[in-house]
Amino acid sequence: MEPTGYTSREAAGLFGLTPARVRAMARAGILHPRRGPRREYRFSFQDLSFLRAAKALFDGPVPRRRVHRALRRLVRQLPDGRRPCEVQLAVDGDRVLARDGNVLWSPENGQLQLDFDPGRSGPVAALAPREINADIAEDWYQHGLDLEPFDLDGAKAAYRQAVALAPAHGGARVNLGRLLQSDGDLVEAAVHYRAALESDPRHATAAFNLGTALEAAGMYDEAIASYRLSLSANPTLADAHYNLSLLFDRLGQRLPSLIHLKRYKDLTN
Repeated sequence: MEPTGYTSREAAGLFGLTPARVRAMARAGILHPRRGPRREYRFSFQDLSFLRAAKALFDGPVPRRRVHRALRRLVRQLPDGRRPCEVQLAVDGDRVLARDGNVLWSPENGQLQLDFDPGRSGPVAALAPREINADIAEDWYQHGLDLEPFDLDGAKAAYRQAVALAPAHGGARVNLGRLLQSDGDLVEAAVHYRAALESDPRHATAAFNLGTALEAAGMYDEAIASYRLSLSANPTLADAHYNLSLLFDRLGQRLPSLIHLKRYKDLTN
């Protein structure tokens, strides 16, 4: 999907908006789509990220007409070369707030506000950028799952978006690594598996997949360690026992090969 982008209907469908509203935001300069071969709008992943944040505003306590007004004014308030999709949005009570770097202001009246304070409670803290990013990352992860059956490049792009927003998202890391490994990119795949394990050392799937990548790269001792790590997190992971059995057999270590083969058969019979 990334080379051509998403149509107005596709972008609207992802977030429960109408295509007319999405097109209106494009005409107002709030979104910056490209034009397709028939001059239709084509929206990027960055546009979709902003749509996700805008949808949260539309569903919040601020009246929709004021959200639209705030977004339109935001376009005029940004410096040349800066786009609304590069700005973070939040709500404080009945106010729409925008943040660009360390500057926080109300687009409706242009007044500067106190900066976000992650340590305090209240509406702004509840919509702090880190938490907004985590929500958007989960949306991208789920979108990647939806794309996998028919658009692997789009799925990889979606998982990359999730990882960029939430580097500790283990599911996105593992799935992106798996797709990269299928393409033969063992090095980058291993990077993502290791990142998932750094966030969660007991992520059995990340450890197992790392083992397969290391084994494919001929790093047998490291692969054995990764398979064993996956089994320490999930002793019933039959495929890890099977792979260890084959690997030990390849290395001429008959006894551990038979032990893991028996365990594999016990788990699968």
